[in-house]
Amino acid sequence: MLSIDRRSLLAASAGLPITSTQPPGPRRAQGMPHLQLRPTVHTGSERWPLVERMAHHGVPGVAIAVIQAGRATFAQGFGTRVAGERASVGLDTLFSVGSVSKVATAALCLKLVSLGTLDLDTDVNRWLKRWRLPSEPSGRDDPVTLRMLLSHTSGFNIHGFEDYAPAAPLPTLVQTLNGVSPALNKPLARVDRPGLRSRYSGGGYMVIQTVIEDATGEAFDLVAQRFMFEALGMQRSRFVASPDVSTPDIAHAHDRSGQPAAQPRGWQSFPELAASGLWTTAADLSKLIVSLASSYRGPHGFLPQALAADMMTAVTPGFNGLGPRLAGDGEARIFHHAGANDSYKAYIEGNLASGDGLVILTNGANGDVLGDEIRNAVSDAFDWPGDWSVKLGPAPVVDFLTDYVGQYRRRDDQDPTLTGFLDTGFSADMLELVLVDGQLHLKAGNRLRRLAPVDTSTFVMPDGYVPAATMRFQLNRHADRKVKSLRALASKDVLIFDKT
Repeated sequence: MLSIDRRSLLAASAGLPITSTQPPGPRRAQGMPHLQLRPTVHTGSERWPLVERMAHHGVPGVAIAVIQAGRATFAQGFGTRVAGERASVGLDTLFSVGSVSKVATAALCLKLVSLGTLDLDTDVNRWLKRWRLPSEPSGRDDPVTLRMLLSHTSGFNIHGFEDYAPAAPLPTLVQTLNGVSPALNKPLARVDRPGLRSRYSGGGYMVIQTVIEDATGEAFDLVAQRFMFEALGMQRSRFVASPDVSTPDIAHAHDRSGQPAAQPRGWQSFPELAASGLWTTAADLSKLIVSLASSYRGPHGFLPQALAADMMTAVTPGFNGLGPRLAGDGEARIFHHAGANDSYKAYIEGNLASGDGLVILTNGANGDVLGDEIRNAVSDAFDWPGDWSVKLGPAPVVDFLTDYVGQYRRRDDQDPTLTGFLDTGFSADMLELVLVDGQLHLKAGNRLRRLAPVDTSTFVMPDGYVPAATMRFQLNRHADRKVKSLRALASKDVLIFDKT
């Protein structure tokens, strides 16, 4: 139902400028404070130890780094790199991080903009040599810019990419763009006019990779090493489809039951480097978060301050800046992103006002839900502002729940500047509300999800991960008692469904 990865959530703040382009690393001797995990939608009574939830979700290994005021002060690995083996996870353990790759790609792209190699507002066809942008469905050829590609407003398709099995042949970059064998994806195509809608597109990030390679004449990973990884001291980070089997200290892939996957090597391949091909560590990612937040808060950072501010400003109609997603207001303003390859889930966050932040890396297919619970625990432990959780109070059982039951059809021609990311991220055209054992459930396609009442007309999904958990579903009940519409709400975005 939700085609967006996760998390639906500019006030500049004074901060101390960094004096070096290489941020300080974690203090390795300092362990994580005792964390009590909880769900995003909760009653206040749910609290679990981390190791208990790792076992519950079947996630063998986790690496966490907590950043405070621009320094990774708490960092620790938990569990094992390979289920059933004594192979401890540490700060330098290598993980696949899925779409967190896009934030690193965006940082690299903006670094090249700062050096004058690229420009944010020029038609990218200027740099493309091996491949040209396809025409729009109408036959128009409106320009597409890096600003559009970075913010997912370029109008391209292909939300994400399938993982490749260890023995599978891998496509070249051009084969991926053209969607031809051995690529597993459809051809990259323009499905919207540029700038009109917010449509998450990993395919668009592959255009960014092509621009960077064609403009520099070098392979994507070599450019990243030269201009970003070396400058920030990200010593183990690489954009690579699959690390060599001899790579030490690497987290292996695990399925939803916590069993080893992608055998015999132990990890899948991700040839779409810019979109999902970053392999990195908790220590390295903490340096990237520190560098981006420091660039925003003061001069002399990895990026010029004005460019960092541009990166951290939402591009209408979506909630993405130039790469990261943005949420919160004032002291709670954050940039963040999640990553979700099949067997690896990751999450990063940085607070633009305080310089606080978080890295969560996991090697299990259920690591996304576990990661949300970890984020909640860290937010509680360090008293972070702007927590996006929903604490449920007592809600009476009402007989008019039956008034909500029925089918709801998405209203046509809603303004993309008001629907925001829900315009394309919430993909269902028809919803149905049903009662099961006296509780309201949302049915979209073949999925049935329980709804928990925030009040007697507003509901959330308690068993969904962010943003599904914190999306509100508001039933509009009029004075004649008739329910005529349903509103899906996420932050400032709203999508309306009319009852049929």
